[in-house]
Amino acid sequence: MKVALVHDWLTGMRGGEKVLEALCEIFPEAHLFTLFHIPGSVSSEIEERPIKTTFVQKLPFVKKHYRLYLPLFPMAAESLDLSGYDLIISTSHCAAKGIITPPGAFHVSYIFTPMRYIWDKFDDYFGDRFWLKKRALGLVCHYLRAWDSASSRRVDAFIAISDYIAERVKKYYGRDSTVVNPPVDCARFSMTRAEPEDFYLCLSAFAPYKRIDLAVEALTATGARLKVVGTGQDEKRIRSLAGANVEFLGHASDDVVADLYSRCRALIFPGEEDFGIVPLEAMASGRPVIAYGKGGVLETIVPLFKSQGVLERKRRPTGVFFYDQSVRGLVEAVRTFEDHEKKFSPMALREHALKFDTPLFKKKFKETVLSMYNDYHSGKGICSKNTANYLKTSSL
Repeated sequence: MKVALVHDWLTGMRGGEKVLEALCEIFPEAHLFTLFHIPGSVSSEIEERPIKTTFVQKLPFVKKHYRLYLPLFPMAAESLDLSGYDLIISTSHCAAKGIITPPGAFHVSYIFTPMRYIWDKFDDYFGDRFWLKKRALGLVCHYLRAWDSASSRRVDAFIAISDYIAERVKKYYGRDSTVVNPPVDCARFSMTRAEPEDFYLCLSAFAPYKRIDLAVEALTATGARLKVVGTGQDEKRIRSLAGANVEFLGHASDDVVADLYSRCRALIFPGEEDFGIVPLEAMASGRPVIAYGKGGVLETIVPLFKSQGVLERKRRPTGVFFYDQSVRGLVEAVRTFEDHEKKFSPMALREHALKFDTPLFKKKFKETVLSMYNDYHSGKGICSKNTANYLKTSSL
């Protein structure tokens, strides 16, 4: 069975690329396709295989300003030649799921989210502070929405990263999804300290919808120490909001991040996320999370309170939610956490994170995809013995 992996683009090791890395390990002989690739920006597991790109690779300034080429991404995705492949797996939050596949090929899309830029997050990415981008891209949004919806019908099966995303796939595409949560590499993290140090941690790209500004303003207001890891388009504005108690660390290596997780009092996670691997990485390090109570975190965090003012007693809590996405709401959540900090067990936090560990993901994802592939070809009356052989010969 000849397998192809299709990813939106390769510019850094974020959550989607960590998923792709796991898929490269599940399907070690798969060929990799992407719209464009910045060499050296992703892990060796991804870099070491042949990577086929599109004409976007040769466009000027693509490294820093690729979002300006968004109107061209549908054409680029459709230009990929996937002839000769039996199983095609796209990992997509933008255009990868819109590929055109050859007759007889089975296309399963592991979808991180329907395209945020053009649906419910347009103002967050291209708001008033980015008025030129907003005006230019607003002119083509109708076309992009029509393409995104129409191209979803080419996908044979969707796998969503969370129930939250499965609902969005249903809303925007009218399609059902199977849910397989993405992997968390728990082996990278450990509980190295019995007691945390006196600082909070925020780890994220500086995109507007991530709401790092809330974390910076709220912790500046409380006076508590905050270490911020990340870079991005909103960095200049966010730095201008910080008090002397906020320290910006920029990009950090995996080892530095793991060390920061293990030493912090708690992770601050102020944005609405589709799933949220970062909170689970903190939990794998034995540290709780203070998170905005909307989106994928509702499926991964056990809240301190099961309802207004009522403590959760049946399960060990892993975090505190705030539901008012404001500085005041986050400040109140931090104070609540500090009042109940001793209720969080590092061991219980890690045990919870292990439910999402990478080996479990690999097993479930592979079984799900190959079962879908088998059912697809069985329905067409095509012998699928090669699937059984693949299961026997391919190791996880």
